[in-house]
Amino acid sequence: MTLVLKLLFVQGLLGAFDTLYYHEHRARLPARFPGTAPELKLHALRSLIYAILFGTLPRISFQGAWLPVLFGLFLAEIILTLKDFVVEDQVRKPLGGVYAGERVMHAVMGILYGAMLAVFLPIAIDWWSLPTGFSPVLDIPRFWVWSLSLMSLGVGISGLRDLAASFGIRAAAWPWPLHP
Repeated sequence: MTLVLKLLFVQGLLGAFDTLYYHEHRARLPARFPGTAPELKLHALRSLIYAILFGTLPRISFQGAWLPVLFGLFLAEIILTLKDFVVEDQVRKPLGGVYAGERVMHAVMGILYGAMLAVFLPIAIDWWSLPTGFSPVLDIPRFWVWSLSLMSLGVGISGLRDLAASFGIRAAAWPWPLHP
């Protein structure tokens, strides 16, 4: 399970860079309401999923009938990401398009996510055979538990900000001036 968490951690680092550098610094997406609202809503939903994954996977196992719920989250993230690929092309056209480096970042993150799922599959098979419920994940080094917990908090806050910005709440554009 530690390898799964390490891959998830790297995914979180890449996602944080993507958000801070491309979405915030370069594109300033939260300050461009209403044009960026569709993309920001997708980011908010995906952030919620990552907040749940980062917060739960280092701590609990989804056993038996709870495992499809976890796989539903994995699948929802994939669907939202694919939808985001299409929507961001439409949203970013007036802004000059999606940055080349950002496209590469998204491809690398997709590959990494697939690797994480592949490494997780044997663990999931074990969890499926257990009685339905949740159990603590044992023998996970504290570094991974606390690092992913901080990522859960960070991505959760980022998702709430994106959601607020997608509805035109002016304070969510901070620190950028509004650019409709």
